[in-house]
Amino acid sequence: LICNGCAYASLLHEDEGSLEDLCPFCRQPYPESEEEIEKNVMRRIEANDPIAMRQMGVKCYTLGDFRGSIEYLTKATKLGDAEAHGQLANSYMIGQGVAVDVKKAFYHFEEAAILGSVTARYVLGVIKESGSSGGKTERAVKHFIIGANLGCDKSLKCLKEAYAKGLVKKEDLAAALRTHQAAVDATKSPQRDAAELAEKNEERTFRKKEFI
Repeated sequence: LICNGCAYASLLHEDEGSLEDLCPFCRQPYPESEEEIEKNVMRRIEANDPIAMRQMGVKCYTLGDFRGSIEYLTKATKLGDAEAHGQLANSYMIGQGVAVDVKKAFYHFEEAAILGSVTARYVLGVIKESGSSGGKTERAVKHFIIGANLGCDKSLKCLKEAYAKGLVKKEDLAAALRTHQAAVDATKSPQRDAAELAEKNEERTFRKKEFI
């Protein structure tokens, strides 16, 4: 994977040098049609690329092919894709393409969290906090602390709320605040900041055009 900062830096380099516009990941020309894009994705799937499998699973879901979506997402989870676990968990939670199965949904959320998904970690905390899984508040707090330590703003917010209710020690919250800030700082770079600013400017330009 390539972050937005690296992708934007590559784009600037091409513009400044009047170079050919290439994909920052594979350094090949961008595909010119949906058909070519799908062929590229299928080649990656044949090469057992879990991200490509997950992308195809999401596409199938968007097109209403829920059975196909479950098939691709399941394959991606077996290859260790955290986001695929999260997508599959949502499908089991709402019964889209499969029968509602809270236990399987919880399993996939746990697997996603173990693989580093901060969103899944936050969801597990919410589930435990609500008691819908038979969990306890202290388990929810543990999930929120782990999530906050990984830079998850939502987990940190829930941790602050738990502290206000007297469910979290002052020193634990203080430690989580420091670790959360360190995690956020570690993701920053001049390239990423420039990419974020460019994205915001593009959004503003698009909104202005809507009213012209």
